[in-house]
Amino acid sequence: MDITKLVKEVWLRLKKAGKKKTHVPFRLNMLFFIVFILFSVLILRLGVVQIVYGDDYKREIERTEDVTVNNPVPRGKMYDRNGKVIVDNTPLNAITYTRKSGADTDEMLETAKKLAKLIHMDTKKVTERDIKDFWIMNHAEEAKNKITKAEMKLLEEKKITDKELYDKQLSRITKKELDSITKDNDKMEILAIYREFSSGYALTPQVVKNKDVTDKEFALVSENLENLPGVETTTDWDRKYPFGSPLRTILGNVTSSEEGLPSDQLDYFLARDYSRNDRVGKSYIEQEYEDVLHGQKAKVKNVTDKAGNVIHSETVSDGQRGKDLVLTIDMELQTAVEKIIEEELKDKKHNYSDTQLLERAFVVMMDPNTGEILTMAGKDYKKDEKTGKYKMNDFALGNISTSYGMGSAVKGATVLTGYKTGAITPGQRILDARMKIKGTKDKGSWQTMGVINDLEALKRSSNVYMFKTAIAIGKGNYVPGQSLGVDPAAFSTMRDSYNQFGLGVRTGIDLPNEQNGFKGTGVGPGLLMDLSIGQYDTYTPLQLVQYVSTISNGGSRLQPHLVKEIREPIDDNEKMGPVVEEMAPTVLNRLDMKSEWIDRVQEGFRQVMQDPRGTAASAFIDAEYKPAGKTGTAEAFYDGPKRNQFKEPPQTMNITLVSYAPYNNPEIAMAVVVPWAYQSADGHHMNLDIGRKAYDAYFKLKKERAEKGSTESETEEVTDKAE
Repeated sequence: MDITKLVKEVWLRLKKAGKKKTHVPFRLNMLFFIVFILFSVLILRLGVVQIVYGDDYKREIERTEDVTVNNPVPRGKMYDRNGKVIVDNTPLNAITYTRKSGADTDEMLETAKKLAKLIHMDTKKVTERDIKDFWIMNHAEEAKNKITKAEMKLLEEKKITDKELYDKQLSRITKKELDSITKDNDKMEILAIYREFSSGYALTPQVVKNKDVTDKEFALVSENLENLPGVETTTDWDRKYPFGSPLRTILGNVTSSEEGLPSDQLDYFLARDYSRNDRVGKSYIEQEYEDVLHGQKAKVKNVTDKAGNVIHSETVSDGQRGKDLVLTIDMELQTAVEKIIEEELKDKKHNYSDTQLLERAFVVMMDPNTGEILTMAGKDYKKDEKTGKYKMNDFALGNISTSYGMGSAVKGATVLTGYKTGAITPGQRILDARMKIKGTKDKGSWQTMGVINDLEALKRSSNVYMFKTAIAIGKGNYVPGQSLGVDPAAFSTMRDSYNQFGLGVRTGIDLPNEQNGFKGTGVGPGLLMDLSIGQYDTYTPLQLVQYVSTISNGGSRLQPHLVKEIREPIDDNEKMGPVVEEMAPTVLNRLDMKSEWIDRVQEGFRQVMQDPRGTAASAFIDAEYKPAGKTGTAEAFYDGPKRNQFKEPPQTMNITLVSYAPYNNPEIAMAVVVPWAYQSADGHHMNLDIGRKAYDAYFKLKKERAEKGSTESETEEVTDKAE
């Protein structure tokens, strides 16, 4: 209706009524007058809105928002030191949903119903709470009737909260009502899809399905996108491991799109421009090098209207998949060593007595001149509780996460500590005979050796030589049959010295969650003697290889590392991109010891493996690569996963080996650790068997590669001449 015309008509009527002096009551005239005033005010207000604020309101109606969204890209690959792909990405067909700001529940549900007709959706992730929420959403009236008037009054009086009232509704949903959904597969699939829709964040693509998306499903959804607001078809990725299980626990894992960012690191990642449902490394190499592997996400600007509807999208910058890592690992050697461990575990477990607690073994091989880890292998072999059959599992992680009494393998550090403190001198001769200390059991070596020097003590693994060295460090005075006292400060003296080799401290490897090992808390003289032979404090296999590397290279403790290079990603799957960063060797400390002292221990280690009386000679005396090293046997108490089966922890033996080769020009260092190897006084020599086979595998590969390289060079030379 024309307001001006209406007001004019009211005015004319008032005027006419006045002229004719009709008998219209005064109240009616007053009513017409009030209407006139109100319409006048309304006209004035409309004028102000149109003339003064018209443009502002028009801009508000037409207002749009620019929202930039980061789309994830595939992670970087991992290669071994020889360029073989260890970790890759497998492309996956994916269906995603992008929820607009203030998305309407009914619209999302309608889209979920349409999508459910085009794809099969797994319903395993749907919870009972999801089903109850879904029932309430679709049965509003029935749900309302589950609340009493008294409860509604309590809500109005703010004596209960909305959540408490909603929980009451949920608890009153019957099994029959739930069955109306759970027994209807179509409804369950709709719910599963809606669940994914609602779990996403506004304007951030949420993966609805990326596993087992068939070509037919992908095509059907692609053809019907215009009827599926927010739904898109795209390509996702999953991690692929061409070598299978080797090194899996060290390579680490990546979160799923459903897991998204770890809750305990949410603020950290959000501050770095991550989205909440981004997939990130959650353990070990994947976690440690997340910033490198994650890549540069594609940036897409979505222009939305006031209602949150996306008007159009434009790409701000193309993404780039994460940078690639070249690891120090030699996967051929890694695979060979893992096979050796598996064979030895099976053999010793099933063919030797007193091996009921044997279930794991570790091997670490490192370049003692650079700190590069060539092999980090660990296996766990035990019965599967469900099947009752033995199963072999990767346990490479145990090289940094578990620690053990390592036995005589640490005696090189004890001798060098003795030199440094003046407790002994190079060449000093000491009587190896059983020691009788008042109030304690006799202590001695595995055999009585008579008067021996330091080299003989290392070669034949004398405990007594180490005991008397430790007593001298502790300023004690041993008298057979008498009590013995030592200065408790000797524990700190010895541990501080051991730390310089890498024993009892973190090695600095580029992995999270590395363990230190455990220190004994007592300070008695007998315990100090146990410390000197590796039967008190515990160390990790990685600490053991760092220790022997420090001795082999003349006293430099090198930081071990698993990443050799970082490279730019390229599209050519047959080649690696240019080097971005190369990891240089890092010296953590130098031993504060004379070079001739280190040389002397090196000679003792050589005799262990190459002198007929050496404790490792039976396995290595004929080895062409001329190794040096030290064996270890530690009396320990079992503290593994079966410990709850025993009232008292049973006594067991840990057997170890540290070594490097060749002795006069070391290129490889190795630590072998076999915890809980056997329970009797005398058992197998799995540490030596593994060590010999691992070395043989390394030098065999080296020879084969050298011959192959020589052949290729000759071929190239002949080709050049022919040309």
